[in-house]
Amino acid sequence: MNKPVLEVNHLSTHFFTDRGEIPAVDDVSFAIHEKEVLGIVGESGCGKSVTSLSVMGLVPNPPGKIVAGEILFRQQKAGNEVDEDLVKISKKRLRRIRGNQIAMIFQEPMTSLDPLFTIGFQIIEAVKLHRKVTKKQARQIAVDKLKLVGIPRPDEVVDEYPHQLSGGMRQRVMIAIAMSCDPEVLIADEPTTALDVTIQAQILELMKKLNKEKGTAIMMITHDLGVVAEMCDRVAVMYAGKIVEQGTVRTILKDPKHPYTRGLIRSLPKMHERDKRLYSIPGNVPKPGSIQNGCRFAPRCGDVFDRCLKENPELLPLNEGHHCRCFLYEKEGATVHAETVARS
Repeated sequence: MNKPVLEVNHLSTHFFTDRGEIPAVDDVSFAIHEKEVLGIVGESGCGKSVTSLSVMGLVPNPPGKIVAGEILFRQQKAGNEVDEDLVKISKKRLRRIRGNQIAMIFQEPMTSLDPLFTIGFQIIEAVKLHRKVTKKQARQIAVDKLKLVGIPRPDEVVDEYPHQLSGGMRQRVMIAIAMSCDPEVLIADEPTTALDVTIQAQILELMKKLNKEKGTAIMMITHDLGVVAEMCDRVAVMYAGKIVEQGTVRTILKDPKHPYTRGLIRSLPKMHERDKRLYSIPGNVPKPGSIQNGCRFAPRCGDVFDRCLKENPELLPLNEGHHCRCFLYEKEGATVHAETVARS
């Protein structure tokens, strides 16, 4: 596989509050390749959104801060590919990348779109910020992007206000703004939340089309495994600020290893089991920083044993591209690691 367009290595983002230092994201690593869709999955409060905000450089400081790790973004400079660390670059340089080469679709379009300005103004603003074009050219780009995302009457909608559009149309506008400068990486933070099922399908189909036709790498943040199965090539499962399992969609859905991943999949409703009570993982996601020792999933795990309460497991390689953070697979992981070292 080609070199990743975005690579996150050992990222840790902490919040400094009156209660002390809270690790919202703790030693997270993943990579996204061109034309690939990576799903970040987990319950609310597991650190998915903070991970995306860290990549975009939008973690509010104070109280939040990236305390460790690197975020490498592939750049073309003088005909050569170079990696730029988004953690270390200046704010001015980051602003040139954000919204231009890396863009984000936020979870709630009504809080992301300014109700005081027209749809066209908000797209034109994004275009003129990053491209040297006239206002007339920027307006045409805005109309073209609205047409691209399937909005009817784009020549008229460009002069309308957010409140004049439905929820699905507003989400399409958010995608149009994100795609206005043809980014290489698109981060989608639960883009189908609060939309009805039909509109959800349309939005997902639109994003798949953009991914295939434009070659845009997509980082899809969601708690919906149905969306993951439909959209993603690879999946990273997060729990309490850490990635607990990572692999291809087929591997994760067909052969999940981590007890948390198995619990998530078991929680899905099944058509042939209508009379049975839906399964739910016992307990709740712990508050960030509340578990100091041991595996963070141990209080909710059905396979827990003494070591889980004392030590924090590493992310073990199980086979090519499949990793799991669980002591149950330590021997299997050690064997795969030894074979990999021998081959290299």
